[in-house]
Amino acid sequence: MNFITIEHLKKTYTERLLFDDASFFLEEGDKIGLIGINGTGKSTLLRIAAGLEEADEGYVARGNNLSIRFLPQNPVFRENEKVLEAVLRENQGYGQVWDLEAQAKAMLNKLGINQHDALLEHLSGGQRKRVALASVLLSQADILILDEPTNHLDSEMADWLEEYLKKLKGALFMVTHDRYFLDSVTNRIVELDKGKLYRYNGNYEEFLQRKAERLDMEQASERKRQSILKVELAWMQRGARARTTKQKAHIQRYEALRDKQGPQIDQQVEMESVSTRLGRSTVELSGLCKAFGEKKLVEDFTYIFLKNDRIGIIGPNGAGKSTLLNMIAGWVKPDAGSVEIGQTVKLGYFSQENETMDLSCRVIDYIRQAGEYVRTKDGSVSASQMLERFLFPSSMQYTVIGKLSGGERRRLYLLRVLMDTPNVLMLDEPTNDLDIQTLTILEDYLDSFQGIVITVSHDRYFLDRVVQRIFALEGEGKVRQYEGGFTDYQAARLRMDAKKEKEVRASSEKTQQKEKAKTKDRQNLVQKLKFTYKEQREWEHIEDEIAGLEEALGQLEKAMENASSSYSKLQEIMAEKEKTESILEDKMERWMYLSHLAEQIAAQK
Repeated sequence: MNFITIEHLKKTYTERLLFDDASFFLEEGDKIGLIGINGTGKSTLLRIAAGLEEADEGYVARGNNLSIRFLPQNPVFRENEKVLEAVLRENQGYGQVWDLEAQAKAMLNKLGINQHDALLEHLSGGQRKRVALASVLLSQADILILDEPTNHLDSEMADWLEEYLKKLKGALFMVTHDRYFLDSVTNRIVELDKGKLYRYNGNYEEFLQRKAERLDMEQASERKRQSILKVELAWMQRGARARTTKQKAHIQRYEALRDKQGPQIDQQVEMESVSTRLGRSTVELSGLCKAFGEKKLVEDFTYIFLKNDRIGIIGPNGAGKSTLLNMIAGWVKPDAGSVEIGQTVKLGYFSQENETMDLSCRVIDYIRQAGEYVRTKDGSVSASQMLERFLFPSSMQYTVIGKLSGGERRRLYLLRVLMDTPNVLMLDEPTNDLDIQTLTILEDYLDSFQGIVITVSHDRYFLDRVVQRIFALEGEGKVRQYEGGFTDYQAARLRMDAKKEKEVRASSEKTQQKEKAKTKDRQNLVQKLKFTYKEQREWEHIEDEIAGLEEALGQLEKAMENASSSYSKLQEIMAEKEKTESILEDKMERWMYLSHLAEQIAAQK
């Protein structure tokens, strides 16, 4: 059953043709991931499918009585509305109110939103996105249309969402740049490429294989067309002696073959590793501490960054990852400790919020702020040429930044950071709003980058691809170091958890054994709440024996005083004294046991 059908779609945005006779359909059970370069219309297609935006031309149909919920990139809520109020309002009519409220709270907690009565306007953009995600998921609509659902989720939340969507009974249509997430959740991939939509069965890995096959077929067809053209051209150049109908048809076939457009090679972001020389002194963190109120973020953290270090910083939302980056950058002062920056260090900081962007500034002017030229291994490259390499053709370079899509702004901001030729590159959630193609090229760029890379990211694929060491913020200010990428970190955590569980289990078993032994002793004690014949005789004489031993010790001490002039005699007496003291100690312990037993026997009478 087709839930959504779109045919012959055409759509233009600010003189840019987004869709040219494109077609799309969403069937029951489909879990589709939409991919494509930023700025080419992915979010627009989601909005058209959801009925929130109209097509310029084409046919759009949705199944009768189907419920659709849409998650935008930047959700908007009512003024003065609280978290739980917003979620419940948007899900009125779904189940009993008390049950819905319980489910809403549980889902908000899963997504790290624990203050259910907080005003939405007091939350960060990432927190509001998670509130909106909880609302959409709670609806259990027939169709979920999600624009970047994994943005602002830590790895634990992303794992939970992944499992939730895999079990989803309805249809799913989403844009995400998380490749592990795409690979795990989707059963279809739709690629938006030069205004056309290409549908591939299977997950992301299968899409890569099938796209390569499609491109190979297109290139083979193009080679065949060029070969035929050569033959046809030779025939044309010989000249026809008579313009018969047959010859005219031949000419028309040649002209049609000649005018046919060959496959367009995908435009790709081109990055060359540009950096300044990094000296011996790099970045040194010593005893770094930072807390907000009673919450410790970083406690006594020390590390010296090595040349070509590739460091990934991970942890739950609010753990202090961005704060740690900001302390390194000098934007936030630590409560204690120091950050020493080497003289040759040139920091480049790709932050989450594009802080320095003036939306009224033209694209070319924004890049020229970093310099008219940048030096690469191939020589000097102008700002305009660098923009071309970053998929900003000359026709876009005089556009104001405010007209760019969110993803295009992120790509432009990345170029601006790299134009400053840093040798210590800090990336705060670089995978948010960057398309997969740009991410792939960025990863290749970082392979050859001559400097230090420090990145905060929840993107498991990106971390596996780029970093060689993980710093995990594990609460109470603790920063633990793990070697390898994210998958290595997960394996290490599993081993640690398994070891801890084993230790806890062993400790529990040991405690149980001790309790069993005590119980047995108590049972034995209850059974013999009377002296045996031997114990009775021992109890009658033990105090006299103790008194005799104490008297003997006194005599030995006097003997030691008299034998002070003879070393050998003194040694003999001291040995005898130690032996007597040991016997006395044993007798005292035995007397305590017998005395306690006597009290219990007396208490029973």
